[in-house]
This record gives sequence, structure tokens and C-alpha cells, in this order.
Amino acid sequence: MSAQARRIVLASGSPRRRELLTALGVTYEVDPADVDETTDEQDPVRVAEGLALLKARTVAARRPAAVVIGSDTVVALDGRLLGKPADTEEARAMLRSLRGRTHEVVTGVAVIAGGPTGRIERVAHSSTAVTMREYADDEIEAFIATGSPFDKAGGYASQDPVFTPTARIDGCPCGVVGLPLWTLRALLRDAGVEVGTPALERCAGCLERD
Repeated sequence: MSAQARRIVLASGSPRRRELLTALGVTYEVDPADVDETTDEQDPVRVAEGLALLKARTVAARRPAAVVIGSDTVVALDGRLLGKPADTEEARAMLRSLRGRTHEVVTGVAVIAGGPTGRIERVAHSSTAVTMREYADDEIEAFIATGSPFDKAGGYASQDPVFTPTARIDGCPCGVVGLPLWTLRALLRDAGVEVGTPALERCAGCLERD
């Protein structure tokens, strides 16, 4: 069944995820899940997949006939999960700890498709190694002053055009931004929803391309 024949709902208010989903050429609605993301779990894959599924299930409960997409991104460094910084001090500490080092970014994706033949749930993840450049302390302060770190896991955006914090990305760049498109495409197809290939130049050479 084509994507246009099903109502697709993104369970996230993230503008970055909206931009990425648009690159799949689908028409969709936005219905943020707004769930409590607090967890004692420390395994990044279980956290990312679990929260992605929780978000999708929350929205699917009120949109049972729709195809619901949930996603969650986790940053892991030295066995420690870095969430969204609560304040300036925490953002500064995160960015300093990441500087010049390689960490892991895991993004979980869940798709729940309801319909007359029953409900389908699928979940997967994308794991990417990200190496940060040796940015200076004054660059950190300038970035924090923009307010940008506070809604991002790890306190940074790899695609930020001014701060440009990353030196190397080994894996799916879209997963680092918040929605791995090849992974999502496979889940949608598995749920019976056919979509096009990602209309982004960087996706053509992605290691996760099917």
C-alpha cells in the first residue's frame, strides 16, 4: 500500500525529525507524544528503542488507525548516557567531555500500523560513531548562548552551521540528527507502507542503505 493511502503520524515535535521525514516524500501529521523519558536503564540501545516504542504506542493509542512513527536519540560516552542538558553548567560539562573524542549516537525508531487486519509493531535502531573536533572554550560559550544545546541529547547538533562540532561521522548521519531514514524506510515497508528513497544527497552513500 502506498504511503499516501495511509495516514502517517510523527510522534515528535522535533523540527529536525520533521525535515528528515519530509525527505522520504510522504505526507504526514505531527502529534508529539510528550512522554516521561526518565529511565534507570543505561544500555543505549534498550533506552533508544524503548523510548521510541513508548512514544509510538502513546500516540497510536489515540490514533489507532494511523501509521505512527516514534523515535528517540541517545548519546553515550564511556558507558554514560548524555541526555538533554538541564542548564548551562551541564551543557558546558557535556561539550567539554565530548571534545576531541569519539562517542556513540543511537537512535531508536518504532513504527506502529493499525488497521482492519490487526496491529503491527516494529522497532529498530541506528548506531553511529561520532568524533568531535577540538573546539575551543569560547566556541562552547558562544554555542550555549544561542540556547541550542538544551533540546538536544549530548547538548549539540551535528548539523549546526556555526558551531560545526563534529570532525567525523562513521555511520548514518540522519541517525545522528534524529531519524535514520533507511532504517525507517525498512520498518515502514515491513508494516506494508511503501515510500520512496530518501531525497538527501548524504543518504545515497549511507552504510545503512538497503
